[in-house]
Amino acid sequence: MTSLADYTTLGLGGPAGTFVAAPAEAALIDAVTAADAAGAPVLILGGGSNLVIADEGFPGTVIHVNTRGVGYAEAADGHVDVTVASGEDWDDVVAAAVAEGLAGLECLSGIPGRAGATPIQNVGAYGHEVAEVITSVRVFDRQARQVQLIPNGSCHFAYRTSYFKQNPARYVVLGATYRLARGSLSTPVKYAELAAELGVEMGERAGVGEVRSAVLKIRARKGMVLNPGDPDTKSVGSFFTNPVLDAGQFARLAAAAAGPVPRFDAGDGKVKVPAAWLIEHAGFGKGYGAPGRARVSTKHTLALVNAGGATTADLLALAREIRDGVHATFGVTLTPEPILIGATL
Repeated sequence: MTSLADYTTLGLGGPAGTFVAAPAEAALIDAVTAADAAGAPVLILGGGSNLVIADEGFPGTVIHVNTRGVGYAEAADGHVDVTVASGEDWDDVVAAAVAEGLAGLECLSGIPGRAGATPIQNVGAYGHEVAEVITSVRVFDRQARQVQLIPNGSCHFAYRTSYFKQNPARYVVLGATYRLARGSLSTPVKYAELAAELGVEMGERAGVGEVRSAVLKIRARKGMVLNPGDPDTKSVGSFFTNPVLDAGQFARLAAAAAGPVPRFDAGDGKVKVPAAWLIEHAGFGKGYGAPGRARVSTKHTLALVNAGGATTADLLALAREIRDGVHATFGVTLTPEPILIGATL
């Protein structure tokens, strides 16, 4: 049996009932169709950078997406449409776009995983999300048994979610098209830490290559760039999403806090609060849990790490302790960002 731990950035997860490699789109569709016809549960696996798989593994069919292909087409107003197959390594896609002098993905540098996950999660970092540049997502509809092209407006993109994440049993993402601006300058810098690293003001632009380099430096400092020599990168990146609170919820949080609480406007009268701040101020600092097999990263409180020899049960026990501790301290319930397979928090 194939161990799924070998296919996740956490290095955790039990065996697959059946493991199928899909090197091409036709093979991917055929594998999904055959598993559905047999009534087998299906797990679509890409880079494994956003999955927490149970120690018991996955009893159905695991389909590993290895499709390849990147195409460039001129679009209106100095833009270029970049169409990417789901199995492409995401950071390779970003690096190639930057090398081509295309702006729009540079702030998403260094994010591990495959391109197919980006529309599912509405992947974002440093003030930008893929929802800003995706024009359409190509999918296989498992109910209709046909390939469809879904425009951005029908993807229901929101903070770290989409129509595809909300309907995981229906759609298989085959690829996506990203509309990028041709030019040497980045999109406006929206994140204070990145602006400081670049030495620019918020809202200003910098060279796309400069922004990519700065993002990679910041991510590396936080253990958010995969590095076999750095145990802090054996994680799924941010384990919890930043909670979005209405005015009443934030008022209760502010009353429970000993000092000012950082916040960012989330629209509609709501604010986004950094989960890392909540975790740290609830008593779970960097390195919490050491020398245990599962611990908080020594570089970033949002990353939960397999420090060596951990089980998924170990990691989830730590996640529950943090979630419950934050709720007890601040009355805010943290939501996990990765997809849990065969496991609950």
